[in-house]
Amino acid sequence: MEHLKSSISKVSLAIRMRDEGMGLRATGRVVGSHKNTIAEWEERFAGQKETLMLYGLCHEFLRLTFEGDELYTIIGKRTDPSQSSGWTAIIMERGSRFLVDQRCGKKDGKLFKDVMKGVCRFVRQTNDFSFFSDGERRYGQTLFELCSEVLKTGKRGRPRHVLPKGVKVRIKNKGSQKHKRGPKRPKYQAPQPEHPETVQDVRDQEIHANHLEGQNAATRRRNSAFRRRTNTYAKMTEGLQRTLDVHLITHNFVRRHWTTGEVPAVKLGFQKAPLTVEAILRMKKAA
Repeated sequence: MEHLKSSISKVSLAIRMRDEGMGLRATGRVVGSHKNTIAEWEERFAGQKETLMLYGLCHEFLRLTFEGDELYTIIGKRTDPSQSSGWTAIIMERGSRFLVDQRCGKKDGKLFKDVMKGVCRFVRQTNDFSFFSDGERRYGQTLFELCSEVLKTGKRGRPRHVLPKGVKVRIKNKGSQKHKRGPKRPKYQAPQPEHPETVQDVRDQEIHANHLEGQNAATRRRNSAFRRRTNTYAKMTEGLQRTLDVHLITHNFVRRHWTTGEVPAVKLGFQKAPLTVEAILRMKKAA
């Protein structure tokens, strides 16, 4: 709120309206401010993301189960989805519905690497970590590249690289392979080698991203960039990322989840009570 002349109640009202799916221009008409001013308020609010996420990285967890999935929207002009930068990779903790990260860009290796960096931080905070994906293999590949360790057995030859002890990655391969040549992929599989001392207690019925699919439906409803509530769905990647950061903060620390009945950060155990938008606006920004 530094150097802002508007009242904190007006800024928080605008952020709540945007988080309920209203466009920039519509929000500006209601609160009586220019759309660029609303965007600046959002950028300041989204800047608190790194500060708030540090709370989770200072906590030790007994067990974590993450799901990974992607969303798509149009940025600027319509292009082929393979060339569009409107893809959003989302990681969510299953039990608490806590969003670890949301990153938008082209659906390439850089996008998956950026979003999985936050996952690697949580890997170090628990001894029992599971990651599930519906068919997208690059989540597991990127996690293996970032977190793999050398397995020393004392035998001759090059040591094998495996996932850290306690880390499990599973993929549910979707789609029919009746008319495809070559060996068929199993429906459920571990795409990367795991530590031999990792407890294998994952059932096939648990390998899915259904919880995140439901969350994606809520994201489409609450974020105007995923619906045609503006002149275009999203004009720039930076603007889309700003709205995703605002949604992540309010989802994790402010709003109670309709399924669990608790704020995800409180459900996960590293926060005692929900935060308010006004309290987050009064926080000092991380240096």
